[in-house]
Amino acid sequence: MSAPGEALTSSSYITHHLTNLTVGDGGFWTVHIDSLFFSVLTGLAFILVFHSVAKKATSGVPSKLQCFVEMLVEFVDNSVKETFHGRNPLIAPLGLTIFCWIMLMNIMDLIPIDFIPYAAEHALGIPYLKVVPTADVNITMAMALGVFALMLYYSVKVKGLGGFAKELALHPFNHPIMIPFNLLLEVVSLLAKPISLGMRLFGNMFAGEVVFILIAALMPWWAQWLGSVPWAIFHILIITIQSFVFMMLTIVYLSQAHEDNH
Repeated sequence: MSAPGEALTSSSYITHHLTNLTVGDGGFWTVHIDSLFFSVLTGLAFILVFHSVAKKATSGVPSKLQCFVEMLVEFVDNSVKETFHGRNPLIAPLGLTIFCWIMLMNIMDLIPIDFIPYAAEHALGIPYLKVVPTADVNITMAMALGVFALMLYYSVKVKGLGGFAKELALHPFNHPIMIPFNLLLEVVSLLAKPISLGMRLFGNMFAGEVVFILIAALMPWWAQWLGSVPWAIFHILIITIQSFVFMMLTIVYLSQAHEDNH
């Protein structure tokens, strides 16, 4: 698949698949329509499936879907109990939402690379379409900044504004003369959390998508399965680990925000 009027070369094929469907002037306010669409789509899928299972849940012989959902809920609940040491009814639902939503967005990477973009171009005239939201740094950093906002909110709520300021200014060295050094160290450490959280997910998913694109661009069509199937099987592990890591780091960061050391 190539852009209209563009020769189908390996270079143009790769560039085409790495281009988002956008609205805007290409600057800061550019909106990636495809990333937003598939983020909302996978989010709605998560809500509808879990809502349907909750309405049809039975204490008798459960369906296979109910068993699967209950396993997920129990898994996240145990992870929260082992990691989060405060008292907050938001953390477990938040952890479940993060894990399942990121998992669904990541799974989009397992759909054959040309399947949806080809159909969208020929049926709807859409020239560019990236279907993996977590391969877009805007999506992953938006989620990370949401976690960061919760960190700041609960840090101030639990410790008070003064307690949070003291934590930044008097840690790790509890002496007034060390306040500038402490502030530098703690602020950098604080800002590194959302950056690493978002960039880790983006980097792993973007790299996985690039591998699929390279296989499709550089191998003949009859041999692509020899490369894409083994990579897809391995990529399932990456998809799961990245969902789990994002969820666990969110729980850890919010647990730290609830710890009042003063």
